[in-house]
Amino acid sequence: MSSRTAKTETLRDRCDTIRAEESQLREGGGKAGQERQHKLGRLVARERLARLLDKNAKFFEVGLWAAYKMYEQWGRVPAAGAIAGIGNVANVPCVIIANDATVKAGAFFPETAKKLIRTQRIAFENNLPLIYLVDSAGVFLPMQDEIFPDEDDFGRIFRNNSVISAAGIPQFAAIMGNCVAGGAYLPVLCDKILMTEGSGLYLAGPSLVKAAIGQIVDQEELGGAKMHSEISGTVDFYEKDDEECLKKLRSLVAMLPEANEKCETPTGKEPAKSGEAIYDLISLDGHKNYDARDLLASIIDAESLDEYKADYGKTLVTAYARISGRPVGIVASQRLQVRTKTEGIQMGGVIYSDSADKAARFVMDCNQVGLPIIFFQDVTGFMVGKAAEQSGIIRSGAKLVNAVSNSIVPKITIVVGGSFGAGNYALCGKAYDPRFILAWPNARYAVMGAAQASDTVFSILARAKERGDKKAKPEELEELRAKVKASYEEQTDIRYGAARGWIDSIIQPHETRDVLVQLLRYVARPSAKGRFHTGVVQV
Repeated sequence: MSSRTAKTETLRDRCDTIRAEESQLREGGGKAGQERQHKLGRLVARERLARLLDKNAKFFEVGLWAAYKMYEQWGRVPAAGAIAGIGNVANVPCVIIANDATVKAGAFFPETAKKLIRTQRIAFENNLPLIYLVDSAGVFLPMQDEIFPDEDDFGRIFRNNSVISAAGIPQFAAIMGNCVAGGAYLPVLCDKILMTEGSGLYLAGPSLVKAAIGQIVDQEELGGAKMHSEISGTVDFYEKDDEECLKKLRSLVAMLPEANEKCETPTGKEPAKSGEAIYDLISLDGHKNYDARDLLASIIDAESLDEYKADYGKTLVTAYARISGRPVGIVASQRLQVRTKTEGIQMGGVIYSDSADKAARFVMDCNQVGLPIIFFQDVTGFMVGKAAEQSGIIRSGAKLVNAVSNSIVPKITIVVGGSFGAGNYALCGKAYDPRFILAWPNARYAVMGAAQASDTVFSILARAKERGDKKAKPEELEELRAKVKASYEEQTDIRYGAARGWIDSIIQPHETRDVLVQLLRYVARPSAKGRFHTGVVQV
């Protein structure tokens, strides 16, 4: 009797049950956790996801049922405390992994690690860009023995980061909350790192630092966004809040070739300033300082500049931008005197260790995503002196030269001022295979400036006289100095270099954008593919 009256569950009933449970899983830690996140001024994981994805974009979610009823002794762990799946960002299909801080502060359980590893595998096998939205307290310590040591545990995530990077698959990380202990390696192994104000990135938090070494330090000083953007140089983009961070992330994904491949003749906004503004910015003698960003404002599309590590290595400006809609990377000499948190005052037009390190990393990233690079040279060379040598200026300079030498993306170099010494090499001089190398009429080319060269020769000969060389009379030394200076001034004239093929063309400053629009069309053509052939031969 009871078996006849009891309702038999149908397939549709089971489907409805699953749908209802999935809806519950998507709530994460529930209202309490969501309110806690909002009080911190942060979005919850699914709000971040909604703002990151294209409007009305479908999201194929992976691993929603991960950790289902597995850790009930520790409470509910919906979806293993992370969201994973594939969706379109700026028309590019991307794999997205987002920690859910409403679930145990985003801590990693064993199934969390396995879920991320599986998602990384999907990205790797399908050659899809990976985006990590990081907000995690790290390993769930009561279960560390099941998370930490094995080949399918926590460490495998960072190994995969490295292998995915080596395969040339773009990886982006946005730190929008906690990122501590071993988990700190995940974003730092990515191509680009964004970090919001109030977030923390460190191997050990303030409490552990105090316990381990007795040092008392607050979170911001230890591993805050400002510290990492201005002092350590770890963070590439410092953002005010989640909204700005996600907006910048979308902008960076939009620079990927996949986002632009359907647009054969891209168009963009006009520059913020006219080309004529350049003549008020830069002087003929090169003595007038100027902000490289003001120069770029007459060349790139308005509102397209995304500056990379803006607060670090400030004597070089590195940025992503668009020129008539085409995405490019830019490395430009900064001619303003700048102040840094660690080095103090740095002279404009000079490459310091931090600038070289930043530019080398930027060149590598442009190669990772296939962006052409435009170099704007107005450089007096690398910094010299005791402090510079002790900072490792030779090592940092060699790193930049190595990156530029092995760069395989199209490179275009424009000499807008001085191009002296190893600065010419590091910023892609003729010896480093730019597709095109151009110069303005005021450009100057030499191993060093005329004044420095003549003073150097004078000093050498003056010392020789002091050692007993009576042939070197004062008036002769002065005459020689004047001759060396005149010779250098003649040789630094860009017409001298153009005559010898050091540059391809002297262009008018106000025509720079138009010339670049034309050249970027040429360098965007597919590379020629070699094949074996001999032509017609007699038998």
